[in-house]
Amino acid sequence: MTQESSHRVAMIVSAGSNPFEMGVATELFGLRRPELPVPWYGFELCAETPTVRMHHGFFQLSGVAGLDAVDRADTVIVPNRPDPGSAPDPAVLDAIRRADARGARLVSFCTGAFTLAAAGVLDGRRATTHWRWAEDFAARHPLVRLDPDVLFVDEGRVITAAGSAAALDTGLHIIRADHGAEIAAAVSRRLVFGVHREGGQRQFVEHPLPDVPDTSLGPLLAWAEERLGSDLTVTGLAARAAVSPATLHRRFRAQLGTTPLGWLTERRITLARRLLERGEERLDVVARASGLGTTANLRAHFRRSTGLTPGEYRRRFTPAP
Repeated sequence: MTQESSHRVAMIVSAGSNPFEMGVATELFGLRRPELPVPWYGFELCAETPTVRMHHGFFQLSGVAGLDAVDRADTVIVPNRPDPGSAPDPAVLDAIRRADARGARLVSFCTGAFTLAAAGVLDGRRATTHWRWAEDFAARHPLVRLDPDVLFVDEGRVITAAGSAAALDTGLHIIRADHGAEIAAAVSRRLVFGVHREGGQRQFVEHPLPDVPDTSLGPLLAWAEERLGSDLTVTGLAARAAVSPATLHRRFRAQLGTTPLGWLTERRITLARRLLERGEERLDVVARASGLGTTANLRAHFRRSTGLTPGEYRRRFTPAP
């Protein structure tokens, strides 16, 4: 049976915190997962007061741990703030600064980035927040290198996520960094969360709704996922779907917000990442198995997608034995 890990996660909640984001963190890090062959996280909710009234007063938490839980945590999560323009609680800022000083991992969901920025831990770093508040954030915190379009930004020890749904993508990203792709995929399946979006994906894609809904791409995508290492082409995908390449392109744009080639490349990079996370050291094997062909092609696409070389990525994301 899976044992509780020595890695402790503390989530700071305050009056008005979003229940969804609290639920995401609890689901990902707080539930026991005896089916997984790795020790899981220790998880605590904490606040300055033992009773916290949640967003719009939907319910009230009681018996919450004090902020001293932050001092024990290896990862500290800050959820959204209902009013980003209001000053954060000084005790919360002090707890975050102490956590930063001792090297804890700091994570914000949505407008929680305002709290991390107010604590000074985002100065000089890339970060993101919900697109609705991006302009205000940039004006208030000019020393932070804000990227307002992406789902989340991983700066190593500091991770910031965009809107509420991006908290789920960010949490799975953290699990993958800690335990590898296979464990993250198992948790994703448990959540029935079929599409784990990468951090560089845009927060939203604007496109007009088609007058007549297109046929779902699901069967084609599932078919292609099983054959990423083969010689898949856009023409071949169109033939499989029994449509013209132009029609396939329109369907991809409408349903996924990307092109067939863009989707294919992204999935191949994801497969390459999983192979590297499993410890595969031969880049020519990774390139062939993922469908990227050559080592040079693998390196070029990999760096463009992740900002790292394959070797750097493997050293960073392969779990210690």
